[in-house]
Amino acid sequence: MDNREERHWHALYVRSRSEKKVLSQLEEKGFTVYLPLVTQVKQWSDRKKKVEEPLFKSYVFVYSNDKEYIPILNLYGVIKFVCFEKKAVVVPENQILAIQKFVSDYDKGEEFKMLNNEELKEGQRVRIINGPMKGLTGRLETICNKRHLIVYIDVVGQCIPVHIPRAKVEPCEEKG
Repeated sequence: MDNREERHWHALYVRSRSEKKVLSQLEEKGFTVYLPLVTQVKQWSDRKKKVEEPLFKSYVFVYSNDKEYIPILNLYGVIKFVCFEKKAVVVPENQILAIQKFVSDYDKGEEFKMLNNEELKEGQRVRIINGPMKGLTGRLETICNKRHLIVYIDVVGQCIPVHIPRAKVEPCEEKG
């Protein structure tokens, strides 16, 4: 086998609230890692504070090859690679770039005009119609307010919640 085995992006499933710790450990070992973080305002009884939270709770992306599989799994907080048929799923580079663009737009507080006024209902299938995740479909989980939603998108075999402006989605047909 070639010692210069090709690296790819993989999704790691990690312990709850361990994303930043796993990121730090992987960086210390010399891995290229990506943890998409978004800034949110949290309200406590006495104050508001901006905090950075993972976009995908319990997920970290790592650029690795098959030989690095076991050392990565042995790190504290790592539960498993996202797999299909017992093989770590490769996350295409363009999806990583799309997530980075989404996070950048999110943190800029980018607002989008309402493109339609159709009513949405929780549990309904929706399609993203604007931005870097355009074309992806998912199930509307929660209507946070009139302007933001939580949509579960099926990425690499796992449903991942995405907080998204209402203007970026439209209803779509149920899969038959």
